[in-house]
Amino acid sequence: MNMRIIDDITNFLFVEDRLEKADAIFVPGGSYPELPERAAALWKEGYAPWVVPSGRYSVTIGKFTGLKSQAEKYSGDYATECEFYTEVLQANGVDQGSILKEDRAQYTAQNAIFTRELLDAGGIYPQKAILCCKGYHARRCLMYYQFSFPDTAFLVAPVDITVGRESWYRTEQGLKKVLGELERLGTQFGPEYDRFREPPCNS
Repeated sequence: MNMRIIDDITNFLFVEDRLEKADAIFVPGGSYPELPERAAALWKEGYAPWVVPSGRYSVTIGKFTGLKSQAEKYSGDYATECEFYTEVLQANGVDQGSILKEDRAQYTAQNAIFTRELLDAGGIYPQKAILCCKGYHARRCLMYYQFSFPDTAFLVAPVDITVGRESWYRTEQGLKKVLGELERLGTQFGPEYDRFREPPCNS
């Protein structure tokens, strides 16, 4: 098999940056504790003073359906993704005063939009931020956060969960997840871009 197409898709979607100190760590919502665990590790290493977990629950389900891994470790009754992430962050050493909670978002675009509203209300304007998200979801997360924070430089700290960077194309689940991301990027980029780009000049 000629692997170039696989490599190109992988490098496009599975964004990963060399990390530097930043002003905040953003964690878009979900049901896997591995994301806030990674964010907590970065906070403890001094990468940023704030951690911002975001998420209510999926708009398609209408409630928080529970953990998808490590249920034996985190056994609380969580009403929202943000509440769940907050407990994981604190259990892994993040001070309560360093956690800024966003608990309204129900999909990726709202994670970014409502996080921006939360930080604006608190007078926090990050020049640089770390985005801690699932590996295959990294490009779309980055797209939405860049649109909501156009003046912020982002560094992506991915976590491979269920779908790995090196093996996604070898399983039906991996193909479904990754190609689904490509499709959503294609349909979601245009409307978001139209909201931010300058109108064309009249000749």
